[in-house]
Amino acid sequence: MRADRSIAYKLILVITGCSALIFAATIGYSYYHSRMVLERELEENARNQVLASVNRVETILAAIGKVTEGLARSLETFNYTDKSLNTMLMATFAGNNEIYGVCAAFEPDASSGPGSRSFAPYFYRKKGDFLFVPDDTFEYLTQDWYQIPKELGRQEWSEPYFDQGGGDIIMTTCSVPFYEMVGNERRFRGIIATDVSLDGLTDIVGSMKVLKTGYSFLLSRNGTILTHPSKDLIMNESIFSIAESRNIPSLRDIGRKMVHGESGFLPYTDIQGVKSWMYYAPVSLTGWTLAVVFPEHELLAEVHSLTLTLAAMGIAGILLLAVAVVFIAHSITTPLRALSKATEVIAAGNFDAELPSIRSQDEVGVLNQSFIAMRVSLKKYIKELTETTAAKERIQSELKVATDIQASLLPRIFPAFPDRPEFDIYATMDPAKEVGGDFYDFFFIDHDRLCFLIADVADKGVPAALYMMVAKTLLKTEAQRGGSPDEILSAVNNILAADNENCMFVTVFCALMDTRTGEVRFANAGHNPPLLIESQGIRYLALKAGFVLGPVLDSTYETERITLQPGETLFLYTDGVTEAKAPEAELYGEQRLLEALQRGPKEELAEMIQHIRAAVKQHANGAPQSDDVTMVAIKYRGTK
Repeated sequence: MRADRSIAYKLILVITGCSALIFAATIGYSYYHSRMVLERELEENARNQVLASVNRVETILAAIGKVTEGLARSLETFNYTDKSLNTMLMATFAGNNEIYGVCAAFEPDASSGPGSRSFAPYFYRKKGDFLFVPDDTFEYLTQDWYQIPKELGRQEWSEPYFDQGGGDIIMTTCSVPFYEMVGNERRFRGIIATDVSLDGLTDIVGSMKVLKTGYSFLLSRNGTILTHPSKDLIMNESIFSIAESRNIPSLRDIGRKMVHGESGFLPYTDIQGVKSWMYYAPVSLTGWTLAVVFPEHELLAEVHSLTLTLAAMGIAGILLLAVAVVFIAHSITTPLRALSKATEVIAAGNFDAELPSIRSQDEVGVLNQSFIAMRVSLKKYIKELTETTAAKERIQSELKVATDIQASLLPRIFPAFPDRPEFDIYATMDPAKEVGGDFYDFFFIDHDRLCFLIADVADKGVPAALYMMVAKTLLKTEAQRGGSPDEILSAVNNILAADNENCMFVTVFCALMDTRTGEVRFANAGHNPPLLIESQGIRYLALKAGFVLGPVLDSTYETERITLQPGETLFLYTDGVTEAKAPEAELYGEQRLLEALQRGPKEELAEMIQHIRAAVKQHANGAPQSDDVTMVAIKYRGTK
């Protein structure tokens, strides 16, 4: 029983202890990862909602701006009376439900007609009707909506204000100056102003829903609060006044970013002191900022609930595991005692002693079977040898399958990027044997930068194929970090050289092409020079020397650059092309390759490469292929 307790104690201590640590780590990671995922999803949701609302606001404001511009140009073109002017102003409301009011404010004594006096007829909506305010005493000449566009000579959106004496509501005004020609002089006549009530914008902003109690608000270009769930803040406070009165420096910094037209997603403590997250983006037409706020506790509510559920399940599981360990410990020690007594008899010299009948398939059963197996060791050895041989054959078969999979990893679908008319690319790889070391790749780093490369691993066979897969993966991983070609090659070289006991190496030509301009930046690691097919001819690029990847740490490489003109092509290849042998052991060579390209098709890349393949095959004239033959061609077509 002491042994039982000892084994049970050790098993409980080790298994439950390790399980608890693993469980705690899993819970911690699950919490962290779930939180990160939720934050990313929430940021994306908030961004989409904010940008959608910004687009709605800007669409409305842009339409109003066009209407205002059109009315101003009409006043510059046509002669009109007070009555016809009122008719034109009233017509502005047709099809423009977002316009609250419209005003033609004339510069006193600017010309004859209505503009010869302080005259600013104003129409506005009220309860489904259109009201006319003909008050000639309204002091509009000092208003920002009049002065600023007059001085700047262009369309301007005013800071929101309370229009006392006009619409008597909080509004923002789109103002456009209009002029008249007096002789050769273009003289200012007045301002066409269209008003947009903030009530309409509040409906758009308020329609944004994030979580349960999330809300949105709108700031003016000076940080004044235009819309907010707390009505007492509207037009009475700015983000800077709140930051000052509540001593929140971080809120002041956020306000600066907002009024500078920036956008962002960041943690935020709202005016009630609730920890939250906020996403904000500018309304570019007016310089305003739209923001959405959502409480952190709502964001993490599901994560907390999931964590507590997992914790309860884990504790129950650990307790159940402890009970199971005690039971298993007892089931182990009972047959062990019986086996120990039998082995004592055998130790005394009675080799015919019967061993206990243990039917379990665990370690105790294996130990019992090991004693029995001593009598038939030779037979067992032969059996195991046969099984080992079969296993080796299975391994060889699986390696062949792995080689086929390795070859299928190369891009084979062409056109590779049918939706990118700026360029065309085509490539082939013909392995010499079952496995090969050549490879190529091409992929976008971002929307405008295409990475393409070609490489040749030294040696042949399975090691080269495996080395090729490692090198290809490393090159793509490093390229997607956004570095230059020399940085990509240097980083991959150091990784390969760090643990290269077999001194394997790979030659690489790596290039990045800007699809907008045709600029190609490239670096070479001991690879064959590519050919440039220009309108005036075909030539080999003169590459700067670069050591192969793999053998030596800290090898340096240099980025070079050329700019492809529309219609020009880069042709890349491995030494399997130029070193293809005829039956007389004569190499195909670089000169033959150059001449074959000069004779062959140049517009369609697939036809070009097929022409070279046929030329190499004709040169070999039935001689066995000694090396992989790989070719890549990329033609720059330019942007339209």
